[in-house]
Amino acid sequence: MNKKGSSKPEPAGEKAPARAQATANIGFEKQLWNAANVLRGNLDAARYKDVVLGLIFLKYVSDAFEERRKQLELEREDGADPEHPDEYLGWGVFWVAQEARWSNLAANANSPNIGQLIDRAMDLIERENPTLRGSLPRGYSSQELDQRRLGQLVTLISNIPVGTPEARDRDILGRVYEYFLGQFASAEGRKGGEFYTPTCVVRVLVQMIEPFRGRVYDPCCGSGGMFVQSKRFIEEHGGNTRDIPIYGQELNSTTVRLARMNLAIRGINANIEQGDTLHNDRFPHLKADYVLANPPFNMKAWGAAAVSNDRRWQYGLPPDNNANFAWLQHIVFHLAPMGVGGVVLANGSLSAGRQEGEIRKRMVQDNVVDCIVALPDKLFYTTQIPACLWILARNRKNGRFRNRTEEILFIDARQMGRMVDRRHRELTEEEIQKIAGAYHSWRGEKGTEPYQDIPGFCRSASLEEVARNNYVLTPGRYVTLRHC
Repeated sequence: MNKKGSSKPEPAGEKAPARAQATANIGFEKQLWNAANVLRGNLDAARYKDVVLGLIFLKYVSDAFEERRKQLELEREDGADPEHPDEYLGWGVFWVAQEARWSNLAANANSPNIGQLIDRAMDLIERENPTLRGSLPRGYSSQELDQRRLGQLVTLISNIPVGTPEARDRDILGRVYEYFLGQFASAEGRKGGEFYTPTCVVRVLVQMIEPFRGRVYDPCCGSGGMFVQSKRFIEEHGGNTRDIPIYGQELNSTTVRLARMNLAIRGINANIEQGDTLHNDRFPHLKADYVLANPPFNMKAWGAAAVSNDRRWQYGLPPDNNANFAWLQHIVFHLAPMGVGGVVLANGSLSAGRQEGEIRKRMVQDNVVDCIVALPDKLFYTTQIPACLWILARNRKNGRFRNRTEEILFIDARQMGRMVDRRHRELTEEEIQKIAGAYHSWRGEKGTEPYQDIPGFCRSASLEEVARNNYVLTPGRYVTLRHC
């Protein structure tokens, strides 16, 4: 079911093999993690994360600044001014004042006031670059942070080029960020799920819904991983990232800062707002072409009574003991007329009865459920709850693809993935493409091979059959051999 071609332009030259490049070991991640780990002590996990990722961000903006400065020095005779901020900002490079440059911090790494110098650097960078205001961490001079060990971390980071042209080409900073976010999620346990979704899961969603041009929205955006993968998809297919306005909302203020830094290092201009999405929707009028989301699983006591009359609940009021169908309805509400959404949820959303079952039934009958994917276990650092993907489509007979209004595609990927350690599994690039390819073929995307059911893996089921199964959407009910 792989594509024979594509309706979108492909970039010149050969594609990089396997997206494993994005998470492949680049030589110093574990060394950096071990060095940073000595800082932990009594630091709160969220505080520790701010400290480390803030330093890596600072190194990046300084490296990129120095590279641009070298170029401007060579162009002085042509009128270039290395001391003018516009010569940097106009090229997508943050202006970094002398006092905030990494060379100054590295030279003072052994100083007892290294924390004060870092805090001052953060202040200066935010002051000169309005898009970063309120995004960078502070408190490097606090008593809870060992200044000697902080200086050691500065020295170690000094040896890692992250903002040079070569480093940007290899996306070293992005890969360091991904590595650290994954490590933090693993180290923090359940709490880590507030900001991180495993890259392979995000990539499945992005490859399935293909956010190539239009508004992209994530109502619980964490550290911004959905947006990062959307940008990669566009670049891989020769598109222009300026074609996708980005909107995100996140409850935790620390995570909002993390998302803004994570996106800024990749040149992604996003509108990220803080707030409780279900109670204070910061984009009430947004209709998105693509929605990507990994909401908190099975969130209890989320305050349904306070929003009982909300216009988003077109299929029924979600129960207060589980917010899964609040998130699903919120996402359907925000889809544009031709919009597509991809959502990660607990498997319980596929079969829960009573109030949730009635909402699920109405969603199926309204033809907004396009595809369901059962995921393998051990993909997430933060939970052992089995998970699935919901692919939602606002109009399934819109002319872009074939009319799919009387059927749903079920994909059972529970046997996929490879163990990367004793507790964690990853989907391979080949498996990601197999899942996405089945969906693309089924919906009749241009350039794909004709769709065929594959016993034990995928099957297109009629809504009549789904109704006979009491609107339970568990893929295993539909893809087993007895159906084929």
